[in-house]
Amino acid sequence: MKPIQMVDLVGQYARIKTEVDSALQRVIDSAAFINGPEVKAFEQELAAYLGCRHVIGCANGTDALQVALMALGLKPGDEVITPSFTFVATVEVVALLGIVPVFADVLPGSFNLDPEDVRRKITPRTKAIVPVHLFGQAADMDAIMAIAGEHGLHVVEDNCQAIGSDHRSADGAVRKSGTIGHVGVTSFFPSKNLGCYGDGGALFTNDDGLAHRIRRVCNHGSDTRYYHEVVGVNSRLDSLQAAVLRVKLRHLDAYADARRAAAAAYDAAFAKVPALTVPARSTFSTHVFHQYTLRVGDDRRDALRKHLEERGIPAMIYYPVPCHLQNAYKSPRFAEGSLPVTERLTREVLSLPMSTELDQEQLHHITGAVQAFFAA
Repeated sequence: MKPIQMVDLVGQYARIKTEVDSALQRVIDSAAFINGPEVKAFEQELAAYLGCRHVIGCANGTDALQVALMALGLKPGDEVITPSFTFVATVEVVALLGIVPVFADVLPGSFNLDPEDVRRKITPRTKAIVPVHLFGQAADMDAIMAIAGEHGLHVVEDNCQAIGSDHRSADGAVRKSGTIGHVGVTSFFPSKNLGCYGDGGALFTNDDGLAHRIRRVCNHGSDTRYYHEVVGVNSRLDSLQAAVLRVKLRHLDAYADARRAAAAAYDAAFAKVPALTVPARSTFSTHVFHQYTLRVGDDRRDALRKHLEERGIPAMIYYPVPCHLQNAYKSPRFAEGSLPVTERLTREVLSLPMSTELDQEQLHHITGAVQAFFAA
């Protein structure tokens, strides 16, 4: 059996090596390394895939979040509602801009923002909501957009883990996650479902004016070289990464199918294990399984993780400490116990290997090890 990894990037590359090598060589031969034709082509192709008007590449997913808030004109002292059960980058950029992160709890099934708690956290200083489409499926965007509309708030979708998932609204409209709010952002970190071979990110919007402001902010606040209209940043997707992403975008739906097949195998194996709660599937979003995340009951999560690692099976805890309890973001407003679902999840969640390259032998070994642990 091949060694099991959380994400098998080497195996994935082997399948597309000829395509990737050719794309990289094309960029090297052209020497158009910055803002070259590969970047423009990728932006157009991703926009077509997502069904949105504008895709703007940038240096990484964290930059994408920061640029979105800057382009929307948020100011120090404004409040942004965001989950605490997320990677810290979601909150980090808010704090870096002097904006106040306001933490809302999540739903125990989907791990995504609880719209009713979002509603409770709105104050006169609230300017935006940042739902995180965690682990591969979209938050309840109908509810979030309705709340935002009632209160005149911006919505920035953190789509770093769910690119390619479909959201079905109550009116029957189906849209890709990340294209429903005012702006969506993603990361192309190598382990993402659509990952490059370094750092990269992008923003999506259907608003022409906002797209213009995003491009300006990414380019040092400039529309015309050496003339700077606003304070900006230097954040761009380089051509080598864009070339890799053009190749992988063509395989993205097949990658999602492979992940769903692995998830189905996990589901079937764990269906009769009472201590395990398999990932919930929402009625309004497809799941692309950036992670396959179990909830482990009976306070046995850490023991299960040790059991798996002893058998050559990696397992990860996303996330062991929620943002509101991190030293950098502690506030009397969000003391321990203030987000009960989030805090419970940090004690229960465990993510198993999830990759486009998982084979039946590996899946059998993983599921057998989990079943053996609970049978002992």
